[in-house]
Amino acid sequence: MHEFEIAVVGGGLTGSVAALAFGRAGRKVALISPASERDDGRTTALMDQSIRLLDRLGLWDIIAPSAAPLSIMQIIDGTTRLLRAPTTQFRAQDVGLYAFGYNIPNNALSPALDKAIDLEPNVTRFTHQVEAFDLDGDRARLTLSDGSAMAVDLVIGSDGRKSSTREAARIGVRRWSYPQSALVMNFAHTVPHHNVSTEFHTETGPFTQVPLPGSRSSLVWVVRPDEAERLMATDLDQLSQLVEDRMQSMLGKVTVEAAPQAWPLSSLMADRFGKGRVALVGEAAHAFPPIGAQGLNLSLRDIITLSDLVTDEPDRPIGADIGDRFNRSRRPDIMTRTFGVDLLNRSLLSDFLPVQMLRAGGLQVLKNAPPLRNLMMREGIEPGRGLREIFSGLRKQARR
Repeated sequence: MHEFEIAVVGGGLTGSVAALAFGRAGRKVALISPASERDDGRTTALMDQSIRLLDRLGLWDIIAPSAAPLSIMQIIDGTTRLLRAPTTQFRAQDVGLYAFGYNIPNNALSPALDKAIDLEPNVTRFTHQVEAFDLDGDRARLTLSDGSAMAVDLVIGSDGRKSSTREAARIGVRRWSYPQSALVMNFAHTVPHHNVSTEFHTETGPFTQVPLPGSRSSLVWVVRPDEAERLMATDLDQLSQLVEDRMQSMLGKVTVEAAPQAWPLSSLMADRFGKGRVALVGEAAHAFPPIGAQGLNLSLRDIITLSDLVTDEPDRPIGADIGDRFNRSRRPDIMTRTFGVDLLNRSLLSDFLPVQMLRAGGLQVLKNAPPLRNLMMREGIEPGRGLREIFSGLRKQARR
């Protein structure tokens, strides 16, 4: 019987960060991650709070050369509807930052994490699957497919949408799907992007360009599933022209670098995010469409919160109620982000005139009200940050 403090089940980006974070904090961690070939052409836009986490883990200096800053984010209504929203820009300098965050290729982020984990003495990697969970004793016990077993104080389920950890903890889940697929690709262009990310809102969903280093960008193009199939079969020259046209040629001539990858869009939210000695992070707990750079950032906030709860009492064993405390801490953030993204996505798909009026009116208000826009930007970077800064400003004024 192996003895660890924490077992992380699942070795994707979220699970890898979790294992490294707890290992660097001095906890003995088992990372249970069957070997797999990673060919992920996607990129991940990480906001300032997430970048600070990577920096604390000693990863940022390694990853930074492959990343591009997101200094301006703008929304353009690319629909042909009667009611169209105004173009709205969000500038990082307005909230005292050089960049909201950075766009990082997953193929750069994953190897850096793998190498750091291999060098971390507090993390032991197991390449077998979990065959059985026993979560009812004084400690959690896991049996692996090679017959080995381990006892731990905390099980972190980071094993994706079909999480066996979630199922073993008897935690239910709500799922819903959308009539959409996301095409993901990278492209070169002749006009510099100047660290500007542009999200076009279209009748089928967002068309989001995000900067990469040099004169390159990544793209998430949300379309109907039948349109995704057609675009996947389109030759690269024609696809490049279609991307350029949708971008309104704002980046000049476009050259798509390789065939796109397609991902069906759906959402998921667990009924609870922790229970007893189990905590669910990443897509084992929540998943939604790629809108507003929220996905992995929300997952990394799971890890930050869980780490804070565990390190509150660094010299004591992890308590049997850690999952319940984690659930209470994470519920407001996860529910707000999940339903917010769902509402925005559905508003793009809806032809109902009042819904279009609300979406256009909301963006008009943000465009014309800088204090509210700045508050939204701060909250997008780090939940609670905007409100904290308002209260801090009020306290300073009261002292004068």
